[in-house]
Amino acid sequence: MTGSQRLRIVPSQFVVEHLPNSTFPEDDEWIALVRAPEGLTVIREAPPWGDGERWKGFYGDSAHGLDTPGMLAALIGPLADSGIPVFVASTYHADLVLVPDHRLEEAAAVLKDAGHRLAE
Repeated sequence: MTGSQRLRIVPSQFVVEHLPNSTFPEDDEWIALVRAPEGLTVIREAPPWGDGERWKGFYGDSAHGLDTPGMLAALIGPLADSGIPVFVASTYHADLVLVPDHRLEEAAAVLKDAGHRLAE
């Protein structure tokens, strides 16, 4: 299968925050930042005491080139077809694909059915 990837589940839980009036967070506890005209989007590890939606992440186990087409689509396409929401942060080497924590097992099964391998 084109775009078949070996993935691992990141052990952390994450939260995704929108800070409409910020250009940079006040702390350094973030994992990823995206600045846009409507504010700052922050991905950070979920604190144990926090409320709100928790996310779990799939991350590629090996790097792929930036010029390799279809790598992200191969992951999010099957998840979208199954109605599983995603939030993505791309890195130089791979994509961090977040799914709601309560849908992690379902998402893992969907990705396996699509030909991806999950590292144990």
